[in-house]
Amino acid sequence: MLNEREIESCYLGQFIPVHYHHNMLMDQNRMHGFKSAIHYAVFPGAKVLELGGGTGVLSWFAAAKAEKVYCVEFNPDMVKEARKMMSMNPNGHKVEVVHADAFEYLPPEPVDIVICEMIHVGMLREKQVEVIESFKRRYLARFGGPLPRFLPEAVIMAVQPLQQEYDFEGFYAPIVQFQETTVIHPGTVELAPPSVYSILDFSQPLDTRIAWEGKFLVEKNGVVNAMRFITKNVLAVVSEENATIDWLNHYMTLPLQQGVQCQAGDVLQVSFHYRAGGSIPSLEAAIRVDVLHALVPETAERVRVYA
Repeated sequence: MLNEREIESCYLGQFIPVHYHHNMLMDQNRMHGFKSAIHYAVFPGAKVLELGGGTGVLSWFAAAKAEKVYCVEFNPDMVKEARKMMSMNPNGHKVEVVHADAFEYLPPEPVDIVICEMIHVGMLREKQVEVIESFKRRYLARFGGPLPRFLPEAVIMAVQPLQQEYDFEGFYAPIVQFQETTVIHPGTVELAPPSVYSILDFSQPLDTRIAWEGKFLVEKNGVVNAMRFITKNVLAVVSEENATIDWLNHYMTLPLQQGVQCQAGDVLQVSFHYRAGGSIPSLEAAIRVDVLHALVPETAERVRVYA
């Protein structure tokens, strides 16, 4: 019988279907961000490791400067595709596509940079945190310190209360939605600004458990019926310019089981917890929303809603 990690990996994780990679290659924000970050971080003669390489495109970006790149992929179909694509592109000979499990693989020599893009909104579903933590323990045991530089270097996660429309040509369907970040969505009303709930620095020890409780000051009258999750990936810190190279995932909007009426000036209290790499339903089940009616404090009531 498969364990939890193996079950989750089978439907996403290290087994993303070949055809899905076209969407990632077409994502200009993702591609341009990673290309810029890798070009900045990788120096001539560097040794680079990519965990979860897919088509190998990020390894190929690194090969422009690196002396050697190890590209690790567990999906045998993707290993075949990546090797074929390396043979079709300049500098592809510097990329060794390795068929191995990222949870177990170590390179035959110390490396300068580790690239790992197993990223989903909120660090859910995919195994970025678990893979990086496993790698750090095994790398230090074999090679000692220091650890290589990780790309992305960090992730900043935020949450925001919404009034979200779930009417699809008259069909009411409150389902998880993924929205582009540069598009205005007429059916989405932001009831308060986002609040940061977690910052993960991949160079530091990380806990897979993520938990948060915070408050929002409601700015508009409406019905809180969804929470938007925002994930900003700091691909590289450009210290000499006091700047960062970033990539923002699509927004993920999770519907609440029951909407709550609120007014401008109300205080919204939100709490949730989940495990990095866990399922979206596990987060949905843990979200708790309380509305404090601050406009009439002497008669304020607390309304609890579970999603």
